[in-house]
This record gives sequence, structure tokens and C-alpha cells, in this order.
Amino acid sequence: MKIDTIAAISTALSSSGIGIVRISGEDAVAVADRVFRSPSGRPLTAQKSHTIHYGHIYDGATVIDEVLVMLMRGPRSFTTEDTVEINCHGGVFVVKRVLETVLRNGARLAEPGEFTKRAFLGGRMDLTQAEAVMDLIQSQNEYALDASVRQLRGNVSDEIKEMRSQIIYEIAFIESALDDPEHISLDGYTYRLLPLVKGLQDRLSALIRSFDNGRQMTEGIKTVILGKPNAGKSSILNLLAGEERAIVTDIAGTTRDVLEENIVLDGISLRLLDTAGIRETEDLVESIGVERALKHASDADLILYVADASAGLDDNDIHILESIQGKQVIALLNKTDRQDVNEELLQSISQSVSKYISEGQVVAFSAKERIGLKTLREKVSELFFAGKVSFNDQITITNVRHKDLLVEARESLKMVERSVYDEMPEDFYSIDLMGAYEKLGEIIGEEVGDDLVNEIFHRFCMGK
Repeated sequence: MKIDTIAAISTALSSSGIGIVRISGEDAVAVADRVFRSPSGRPLTAQKSHTIHYGHIYDGATVIDEVLVMLMRGPRSFTTEDTVEINCHGGVFVVKRVLETVLRNGARLAEPGEFTKRAFLGGRMDLTQAEAVMDLIQSQNEYALDASVRQLRGNVSDEIKEMRSQIIYEIAFIESALDDPEHISLDGYTYRLLPLVKGLQDRLSALIRSFDNGRQMTEGIKTVILGKPNAGKSSILNLLAGEERAIVTDIAGTTRDVLEENIVLDGISLRLLDTAGIRETEDLVESIGVERALKHASDADLILYVADASAGLDDNDIHILESIQGKQVIALLNKTDRQDVNEELLQSISQSVSKYISEGQVVAFSAKERIGLKTLREKVSELFFAGKVSFNDQITITNVRHKDLLVEARESLKMVERSVYDEMPEDFYSIDLMGAYEKLGEIIGEEVGDDLVNEIFHRFCMGK
């Protein structure tokens, strides 16, 4: 752990009411005293912790800004070190000037994520909680925010620590029995170990399964808009995005590539992908677009299938419907505002579509007149809150690093189970139990190397 004093801007670099320059380290208070002067003339070194002080920042004899300075002495600070936060006016030039003055007076510029890294190294939080800080900053909806807050409060690490505690107890028992067989017997031990190992595997499997929900929370539900050319897919993207993101013309095949837009629909994040119209074509560029559309549809969380209600279904529509069977689909029968679309035609198309997807997921729609938009919102919410494309309030894994380590820990426990059934010597159990223990330790940072720590925190933004 570096012990020098660091500083960085901890708010966004934009015109705003307030900007914050954070200083942390052994000499944080002394560095701040070199640039800050209060009306009383009393230095910060003489002030109590967790107090706020009014004054000015000086660069030599030049006043830079009128500020409030917050003083927090370690270990009762975010980094566990002495910390000073200078609250200045939020103009970009002003905040940069304050930071430059601090750097000239004894601090160095912090690396990305270094404040949180020091909090981790100082024991204030484990690695899952540190990673939750970045997720919290990047959260784009209330569900991602809630998941990040729960992880920051330790729900993931508490679960991991409890499982590690059970595993290390068994390791210690086996090792003690092998070292002192006269006083500690392993007779019948496997009858106690096996249910424990299977129970741990079940808990790990539940966490691993939660990853898809966690990914949807943090990244948004991957929603692919699919249909034949000129069905109105781009108009629907523009309607949901609230702006003209895609070119809309009467010419079929305008969209050749995938256009992505992130939206929040009633608090639910959707990664909308407008794709090329799917049809048989000899056009090389268009055919590549069709391939990409089908590829995105294959791993989509949700598909908005768009049919032209004024034209009815054709072979291209049937091909699309066959390719998305088994997926979560909401069918939008678009262009219902046209005069040639009547109730009988809609009923016929709906019945044909319902042969391939759930009947309740067919919506009469008009992107032009905004018909069916409310129903679409309701359908997405129903799928979301029903858990079909979403999550619940249980512990949720949102980080692929955590998921991979959970899988490896579960594999180690499966090896223990296999050793029991194969009647292998007990020291085989402890080897694989230790493997699971170490993999779980990597998640919370108790079994982790410097390179991984540096890699994780370098993904953080500057000043956090």
C-alpha cells in the first residue's frame, strides 16, 4: 500500500454548483493547510475531526476560490486515512486550478480508483464491496442501484464468508483427525460431510443462476427488435427512445446494421437493438445484416417481434417466428392505424402469431399514432416482475469475475463429493475443500494477488 498523499477531483468535470477536490494520506491535513486559510487563521491541524471550515484557497498570494473544507481523520474516513475534501465552486477551470495548487503543495495525482483501493487495503471493505462502489456509480436504474447498495452493505460477502467458515471448519477437522487419530475419529465422517458439501453446492448454484438477472440489472435487458423489412422496427425504436435515432423511410431494407439505444421503461433498463429486416436477399451487405440480426436474437433476453398488420404475414414472418420459438417475445402488430386494417384481420394475424408465441404477448400497435404503447409497457413490466426476464430480492451476482470463481468453487466441491463416493482417503477431501475455500476467498479479496487488485481498481473512474 502506497503511503504518500494523493489528490483528485471527485466530482464530474462540468459546470455545476459545487466541485470537490479530495486529498487522502498521511500528510493530507498538512497539504490542505498550505493552500487553505480561514478567517480565524487557525490551521486545520488544530481542528477536530469531522468538522467543516469556511475559508479561501490560495495559490501563493492569489485567492483562487471561496470554499468549505471538510476534515476527516483516519481511520474514520472512506480511505481509513486522514482525508480532506475541498468543496469549491463547480466551474471546470476553478476545480482544476484548486487541484493543481494542491498537487504543487505536496500531493500527487491519484490513480483511477485509488481512494477505494486504499479503503480496501485499509480493511474498511472487502473486494466485493469495493467493486459495488463502481457499480453504484454506474447504475442506470433503481434495480441496479438497489443491487449495488445491497452488495455494498455486504450481502454477497456475508454469504461467501459464511460458506468459507463452514469449509474451513471441515478442513481443520480432517487435518486434526489425520494428525491425532487416537483422539479424533473419522469413522462415519462422510455421512456428515456429504450433506454439507451438497448443500454448499446448492447455495453456489443459486448464486450462479442469479448472474443472468444481475447482468440484466446492470447492463439492461437485451431487447432485440426483429421483423421483416419495412414492418416499422425503426419507428418503434425512435418512439421508445423519444428521439429520431434511426432513419425511417418507405424503402424496405433501410437498416443494414444493428443500432443500439439504452432506455429506461417504467424503471426497467432496456438495451434496445434495432436490426436489419429479415428476408431472403441476394444483396451481400443486407444478408450480413440479416445474419447479425438473427445472431443477436439468439442470445436476447427479450424480443420485440414486429409484424406489418396492413400486409399480413408472409414466408419471411413465418421464418422469423420459427427462429424465435422458446424465447421471451412480445409481438407488436404494427400499423393498425391504417384504414385497411380491421378487427377481423388483426384477429387472424394474432391467431397465426400465437401458434409460435404466448397468446397473451400479442399487442395491436401503431408507432405512428402511439397506439399500444401503454400495453407494451405493461407487458414488459409483467415479464420483468414475474421474474421471466428479471430478478428478485435475493442475493444477486452482478460481476462476471464473481460468477467464474463461484463456478470453480462448485467444481472443487463436486470433486469432494466424487472422492467420497470413490472412497478416497480423507486427505483428498481437504485438498479440494481448500480449493473451494481459496476460490471463494478470491471473491472477497482474502486470497488475491496484487495484479488482480490493480486491474480491478484501474477500471474505476478518477477521484473514486
